[in-house]
Amino acid sequence: MKIALAQQNYHIGNFEDNIRKIIEGIEWAKKQKADLVVFSELCICGYPPRDFLEFNDFINKCYQSLDRIRQHADTIGVLVGSPARNPQKEGKDLFNAVFLLHEQQIKAEIHKTLLPNYDVFDEYRYFEPADEWNVITFQGKKLAVTICEDIWNMGDNLLYRITPMEKLMAFKPDVMINLSASPYNYAQDIVRNSIVRAHTVKYNLPMLYCNTVGSQTEIVFDGGSLIYDINGNRVKEMKYFEEDYEVFDLESLCKKTPSAIAETATYFYSARDVGQDVNTLDYLADNKNIEEIYHAVILGIKDYFRKMGFSKAILGSSGGIDSAVTLVLACEALGKENVTAILMPSQYSSSHSVSDAEQLSKCLGNPYDIIPIKNIYESFLTELKPVFKDLPFGVAEENVQSRTRGNLLMAIANKFGYILLNTSNKSELATGYGTLYGDMAGGLSVLGDLYKTQVYALARFINRQKELIPSHIITKAPSAELRPNQKDSDSLPEYDILDRILYQYIELRQGPAEIVAKGYDATLVARTLKLVNTNEYKRNQFCPIIRVSCKAFGIGRRLPIVGKYLS
Repeated sequence: MKIALAQQNYHIGNFEDNIRKIIEGIEWAKKQKADLVVFSELCICGYPPRDFLEFNDFINKCYQSLDRIRQHADTIGVLVGSPARNPQKEGKDLFNAVFLLHEQQIKAEIHKTLLPNYDVFDEYRYFEPADEWNVITFQGKKLAVTICEDIWNMGDNLLYRITPMEKLMAFKPDVMINLSASPYNYAQDIVRNSIVRAHTVKYNLPMLYCNTVGSQTEIVFDGGSLIYDINGNRVKEMKYFEEDYEVFDLESLCKKTPSAIAETATYFYSARDVGQDVNTLDYLADNKNIEEIYHAVILGIKDYFRKMGFSKAILGSSGGIDSAVTLVLACEALGKENVTAILMPSQYSSSHSVSDAEQLSKCLGNPYDIIPIKNIYESFLTELKPVFKDLPFGVAEENVQSRTRGNLLMAIANKFGYILLNTSNKSELATGYGTLYGDMAGGLSVLGDLYKTQVYALARFINRQKELIPSHIITKAPSAELRPNQKDSDSLPEYDILDRILYQYIELRQGPAEIVAKGYDATLVARTLKLVNTNEYKRNQFCPIIRVSCKAFGIGRRLPIVGKYLS
């Protein structure tokens, strides 16, 4: 039996485009003389559909799409993911399902058992878990078909009471097939390989794992579909961050070799395990991770604009590292002619800030404009003087500058139909080092899941072959330039210390005592964590952040704004 995997980029709710892609994948598989073609989880509607699933019309369109697709499943078997109605009166209305289409009919329907309800996932809100299990018999082979999370319940820390593959092993399957929508983070490729390999070793079966690719608002799907043989050997890892198609001969995957891996080699990693035994900053700025992040963020920008129907972006270019990296990534994703940089110097801006920003845009070839804000800023202060009276200059006056810039950027964006790209990084967002309705404005956050040390590493990666970002931008001390001689370090710990503490708290969910036990100063830890928690209200009003870590700010990290913990 020849089995094809179709790793595709879908658009949530865009049934016409999704149907077209799936049919193209079927026709490609037919030309390869495949007997079966496998697509990804919920490919018909796109993942994650969220509250669209509560609309009966949306579910009707899923079934109508299924009917159109099955007309092409004549001489070939097709495994596609789609919501399925629950005919029973008990439980939720829908299942997360896989349908086997063949001979223009629905031959089988498999339901997802394990419904993740953590981080960015919220499946138990919509779906009923499977309560019966069986293999699919196709062309004399027994297929153990599972859906994404169904294969993630292994190891010492089981999240669920049921392990679907254990149920399916009673039917003596010939192959494991998993349809997945597994989001990217910079540990995920290691985790994913370990879990698929662990299954092949434990169950002595080959596995074909088809993941989706593409970005859906803040979530990036990286592809990287996998094929492992019966010996636990990786036969193929498909492309990352782009669509890909492959076909495999099942018989060749089932050949036992003398060098087969011992059954004890079934350990798999979690995202929090990866990087535990190395220096935190070395891990965060690792060349492999930074290169992946580069491609993930570009895909995130590209798909956000394409799927939203926008083509042009705008951003504030300050001559600093964050706006410089954002500008390079945006130009790569959208084309340099489609990204406008606005330079907005004030009386506190250094001369090199403007020259550095100009040099960057000249190097990239993107359009830019210079709009000084000194007069606008002073007019604000003049009008505010009767209210501010003779109180000393402080944060309020600093933030008026940032909000002036935000207003100018949004005015231009509104006038010309641009999307404003936010340039804040994760270190700033974590500690509240940003101005609401000022430099926190934007339609999409490009760097909001990258710590400052990662932004520097990304800049060095961008310059690896040619200096696109002027070296002075990378080497100068970071500053918001909202008052004379201001430096980030006036308000924040040095980033090489701050980012270590933040990573322990945010990604690894370590409390203050656990972080201090690792050798960090107790007073500094307490101050840092207080900053994180008291600024939740700012992040709650922030734009979507392209997710590249295992714990990003946004929908996957839900803390109460009024919480007292550590405050």
